[in-house]
Amino acid sequence: MKGIRLDKFLADCGLGTRSEVKSFIKSKRVKVNGKTSLSPADKLDPDTDSVAVDDKEIIYKAHEYYMLNKPSGYVSATVDDTHKTVVDLIKSSGKGLFPVGRLDIDTEGLLIITNDGELAHNLLSPRKHVDKTYYYETDKDVEEELICDFARGLDIGEDKDTLPATLTINDNRRSGFVTIREGKFHQVKRMFMVYNLKVTYLKRMSMGGVTLDEGLSPGEYRELTKEELDRLRGLC
Repeated sequence: MKGIRLDKFLADCGLGTRSEVKSFIKSKRVKVNGKTSLSPADKLDPDTDSVAVDDKEIIYKAHEYYMLNKPSGYVSATVDDTHKTVVDLIKSSGKGLFPVGRLDIDTEGLLIITNDGELAHNLLSPRKHVDKTYYYETDKDVEEELICDFARGLDIGEDKDTLPATLTINDNRRSGFVTIREGKFHQVKRMFMVYNLKVTYLKRMSMGGVTLDEGLSPGEYRELTKEELDRLRGLC
C-alpha cells in the first residue's frame, strides 16, 4: 500500500478518529522517518516509512472486525482494574482492538470489536441514528400504552427526550424487543424506569442491520462477513 495519508494511517492503527489523530499531529507528537510531521495530509508508504507517536513506533496493520456475543460480567472497555474486559475474550495477533460502544456489565449480546477508529466513530455518531435492537425482560407487566409512549420519545432526565423507539411486547407481557436509535447512558433501562419497571435481563440482538449470530455462545466470537461489514460501512 502506497501513498496513504498520515491521519488515515494513524486512524487505521486504532489511535483515534481522524480529528483526534490530527490533534496529535498539530501537537508535534508524530514523527515520520525521525522527523516531526505537521500536516495530516502528508503521504507515506507503510512498507518503507517509519511512524512514531510520542517516540513509540507505530506498526501499520490491517483492520480487524469481530462479532462478539458479550457475556454478563465483562466490561465494554480495553482495560479495567477490577473486571475482565470484552477485549480479553478476543485472541488476535492485532493490536488496538476496542469495542464499538458499550454494553452494561450485566448486559449480554452483540458487540462489534475492531481497530477501525473511523468506522467506530461513524457508527456511534449521534447524527447517524444507527438502530440497535434489544431483547428485554422486566420485573412487572409492560402495558400496551408504552408502545405509543416509546414511539413518541421519553423524558429520561436529559436535555432532550429520547428519539422515537420501537417497542414490542410478548404475550407474557414481561419480555419483548425494543429498538433505539441513539446510545444514551443506560438508555433502555432508564426508559422502562420511567414506568417503575426494572429491566431484569437485557441482550442486544442487532446493530445497524447486523444480527447476532445464533451459533455464538456467550463469550464466543467470529470475524464479520463481507456482507455484514458492507452494511455497517453503508451506514457511514
